[in-house]
Amino acid sequence: MAQAVEEWYKQMPIITRTYLTAAIVTTIGCSLDIISPYNLYLNPKLIVKQCQVWRLVTNFLYFRKMDLDFLFHMFFLARYCKLLEENSFRGRTADFFYMLLFGATILTGIVLVGGMIPFVSESFAKIIFLSNSLTFMMVYVWSKQNPFIHMSFLGLFTFTAAYLPWVLLGFSVLVGASPWVDLLGMIAGHAYYFLEDVYPHMTGRRPLRTPAFIKSFFADEPVVVARPANVRFAAPPVDDVQQD
Repeated sequence: MAQAVEEWYKQMPIITRTYLTAAIVTTIGCSLDIISPYNLYLNPKLIVKQCQVWRLVTNFLYFRKMDLDFLFHMFFLARYCKLLEENSFRGRTADFFYMLLFGATILTGIVLVGGMIPFVSESFAKIIFLSNSLTFMMVYVWSKQNPFIHMSFLGLFTFTAAYLPWVLLGFSVLVGASPWVDLLGMIAGHAYYFLEDVYPHMTGRRPLRTPAFIKSFFADEPVVVARPANVRFAAPPVDDVQQD
């Protein structure tokens, strides 16, 4: 069993493995009181006045307490982050990292701007960790890129992947969770999907081209389709040769 888990972990692509490891270590560290969540949450005042810039990153690593909800989000993080990196972004690690960076920036910007709007500022002030939203963004992007895959929710009903974000949003509301977290992920995911997949087809321009300095950090290898070795083709029938 332990060997199977180790193999599964080693086979994960680099970004998925790094993010999953950081999230688990951070959450376990907080549960054991080794790390304080008060040093991790998103706080604009502390970021600006005390230069605690690490909060821009650490708020995406903490998934609250270790419970069923934590396992639920770890499953979605491991599954859909891996699916995106291995399929849609295969051979394009830098582009995948840039997608996560774009999503994190959009989510942070929405929360900061929303905190300044009078009627919704209280709702946004309660959102101090954006880890769940970033995970939901990956689910949304995957569902838009694979809309016709058939899925089942707890064996109760089936649907296509295009409706997966809405099914999960409805489930969150049923269990009493705030829909804001999931909605933020959907907004960030749709922004990325539109700018990366829809807008270039409309205009021929790609606004989310990964900067060269980010690509310099990743040694992406081209995806090569291997040809079978020592393949021999049978000679044509003698009758066909004589007819020619």
